[in-house]
Amino acid sequence: MASETIAIACDHAGVELKDTLKAELSGRGFDVLDLGTNGPESVDYPDFGQAMGDAIESGRASRGVLICGSGIGISIAANRNPAVRAALCQTGLMAKLSRQHNDANVLALGARLVGVETALDCLDAFLNTDFEGGRHQRRVDKLGA
Repeated sequence: MASETIAIACDHAGVELKDTLKAELSGRGFDVLDLGTNGPESVDYPDFGQAMGDAIESGRASRGVLICGSGIGISIAANRNPAVRAALCQTGLMAKLSRQHNDANVLALGARLVGVETALDCLDAFLNTDFEGGRHQRRVDKLGA
């Protein structure tokens, strides 16, 4: 059985955290689609948010993780694609609720705002929490309309 593909992308502020989360995903058996960037040279976060949107929309990845300095800009960029429901999370509980209530398919993190352990907690909740559906489904349907 093929493993799930999770895309990961960041700007220059998130390279170190991206590498850590990429290793965690691989260690958990996920196929990881690395959309960049891979170095400290300044880049534009909207390009990586758009790349994530394209990967989700095309089906190359079922879910994703985005990282920039605050997580704000890159999540805004990704959410411009109607196929994306990117949730900026700073705690594991936020990540859990983003999955349960919003069926988030992209986790966004701020590398300058959350430590590695918190990012790993968010990733764990994001990966291990199912969407509840029910009353939340009609609301999620409106997000993509």
